[in-house]
Amino acid sequence: MSFLSSATPKLAPWKILLVDDEPDIHDITKLTLTRFRLDGRSLSFVHAYSGAEAKEVLARESDIALVFLDVVMEKEDSGLEVARWMREELDNQFTRIVLRTGQPGQAPEERVIVNYDINDYKEKTELDRTKLFTTTFAALRAYRDIMKVEEARLAQLNYREGLERVIAASAHIFQQRNLRDFASGLLQQVVALLRLETSMLLRLRGASAISGEQDYEVLARIGEPEDGAMLSPELLAQLDDAKSNKISRLHGDTYVGYFPNSSGKASLLVLKGVEEISEIDAKLLEVFCSGVAIAFDNILLTQEITDTQAELILRLGDVVESRSNEAGNHVRRMSEVCHLLAQASGMPEEETMVLRHAAPMHDIGKIATPDAVLLKPGKLDAAEWEIMKQHPAVGLSILDGSQRPILKAAAVIAHQHHEKFDGSGYPQGLAGYAIHLYARIVAVADVFDALMHKRCYKDAWPVSEVVDHLREVSGHHLDPVYVELLIQNIDKALAINERFPD
Repeated sequence: MSFLSSATPKLAPWKILLVDDEPDIHDITKLTLTRFRLDGRSLSFVHAYSGAEAKEVLARESDIALVFLDVVMEKEDSGLEVARWMREELDNQFTRIVLRTGQPGQAPEERVIVNYDINDYKEKTELDRTKLFTTTFAALRAYRDIMKVEEARLAQLNYREGLERVIAASAHIFQQRNLRDFASGLLQQVVALLRLETSMLLRLRGASAISGEQDYEVLARIGEPEDGAMLSPELLAQLDDAKSNKISRLHGDTYVGYFPNSSGKASLLVLKGVEEISEIDAKLLEVFCSGVAIAFDNILLTQEITDTQAELILRLGDVVESRSNEAGNHVRRMSEVCHLLAQASGMPEEETMVLRHAAPMHDIGKIATPDAVLLKPGKLDAAEWEIMKQHPAVGLSILDGSQRPILKAAAVIAHQHHEKFDGSGYPQGLAGYAIHLYARIVAVADVFDALMHKRCYKDAWPVSEVVDHLREVSGHHLDPVYVELLIQNIDKALAINERFPD
């Protein structure tokens, strides 16, 4: 018989708990089953000599396959109490129970056997060598089959939950339009998917003859590396391996995933603290990342269009400013200071980016202003001032009608950036919050930049005088909220001036 084989087992033994207040019963049972084998696995024994001790062992040991349980120990029903406790309180529905008694006629009632899923009942005098083997074999085979069913159920549950996480994660990720927001969201979802804490998402910068840190752009990361180095020599070697072989691989506890896309800018996913990637997790990651690659391409394409649009707007703004002998960096400073104020106000990031790209077009209408007026070094007379005041309407006429967010914003800014908070501005005489939010921010940035830099009609002002003037016109010319935000962030605004000097 296969279960009598004396072959040395290679698998973990079946764990059996012997519960009996007679030590001789422990010794006899263990000796009788010494050569037992099932599926190449032998037996290991755990001993308890009372019902209370049995509960302690069962609470501590989660993988006991079979309990030989004496009915009468410290009390007449100690064994039955252990059986009830196992099923009801410990909620152990898997371990098989064989009740044994040395007192014939004290058999448990049928309802006890049924209610507590007791596998068998034997009198101790019945358990000769053959019956003990067959009883053990039947009980362990039942335990084995129950555990296989449970493993299959858990695998199915994990796979279903994994698919739900993939679907939910994909829905969240595809809402992101900004590349870094997308990367950060992706990383958060992958970490949740695999229940990890430390990870990093990178992309290849492009083809390079020399391998090294400059090859990789870190898009997002979660958690801090233990050595403090984001791209250690060891990790760089692993990234180079993935890049060269175009394959995902587990290096110790670090998983480096390689996910190409049609743009040619492959993304690399680094997961730290991974003991292993299960087959289910690998499949889920593959499903998730195949969808993400499409979204990644779409975002790159959208970003390329947005960046191209923004650059054209910036260059057009340069052309306009060059006509008035103002340095091209004026529009760059305007763009950055507007972005600074928008962020400081808590504006959503998507809107701040629209403002950042649209601000350089604020004076686009000056392209139609005659040189005699635009370049006049002195004060304009009344007729010349009326000509100058036409440029907001001209700017609107140039930009109006587009359905693109940046150009729509630029049209509003061009038309309203000379309106004043008290209603004394032009061309419409709008006041307060009737003036678009973008135009109010641009007005503050424009006045700040004009005062801080030399113009054909004036010298640059000292910072203290600029701040004093801003406070003086706050609530009259300019929106007081954004004046205060600029003053609070004056150091950052001055740093922008240093980055983009005339």
